[in-house]
Amino acid sequence: MNLKDKNVIYIGGFGGIGQKCLQTFLKREIKNLIVCDLHDNEEILRSLRDSYSYSNIFYIPIDVTKNESIEEAYKLAAKKVNKFDVVVNGCGLMNDSFIDLTIDINLKGVIHSTLKALEYMDASKGGRGGVIANISSVVGLQPNGMFAIYSAAKCGLTAFTCSLAYPLYYKYTGVRLITLCPGFTETTLLDSVRGKETLTEYAEPLAAAFAKVKRQTPDICAEMIVKAVEISKNGNVWMLDDGEMTEIEFQTFWKPKMNTQ
Repeated sequence: MNLKDKNVIYIGGFGGIGQKCLQTFLKREIKNLIVCDLHDNEEILRSLRDSYSYSNIFYIPIDVTKNESIEEAYKLAAKKVNKFDVVVNGCGLMNDSFIDLTIDINLKGVIHSTLKALEYMDASKGGRGGVIANISSVVGLQPNGMFAIYSAAKCGLTAFTCSLAYPLYYKYTGVRLITLCPGFTETTLLDSVRGKETLTEYAEPLAAAFAKVKRQTPDICAEMIVKAVEISKNGNVWMLDDGEMTEIEFQTFWKPKMNTQ
């Protein structure tokens, strides 16, 4: 996808990776950028508008834990730009001491946002297709003992996104769904993780190892995210780790056996 003059919605845009993604999308000379997040950040918005005058930049509040907030955000976005070309679901919380909130933000909120985006983007219903990019994690590719709940949510998100990328759906909607799985990145999400593990009383060795893992910069991660959107092959799963993009191919473990009668 050539991003020039496209309309982009970024949910969770004021986070560490999100801010850099906003800049990277704007460098592609997109037409409209809608930033959705829980709270406004006028300083970031002012800086973006000053630096990227080619694009129109809007802010819409959203609480991804509330379905009515998601619905209202998309309704307002449609009034501002009419059609969407790219939606990035980038909200995230890594704190297993908040079980329900971890699931609500990392899984349920993204599910509701994705389904709502499809309603507007579906080419068979007046949309013009496009790309929905859901940001999962490397722990959404395999289990993680330190953050079991966060990992469960991200694995669920990976499965959900891959499932909706089913070719039959794409035939009608024209919407390509991709899953992006960043590795460790220098953001506040990884700051002060001690005490946020699933079983904190046993997690000291895990936390010590966690602290030694090499981290990529948000700028590098953002460039890979936007590049994956530009490639935008339906069903793509990308691991974005240590500055390298790796396309993930899942093994098929089960095939349904059909009745022959």
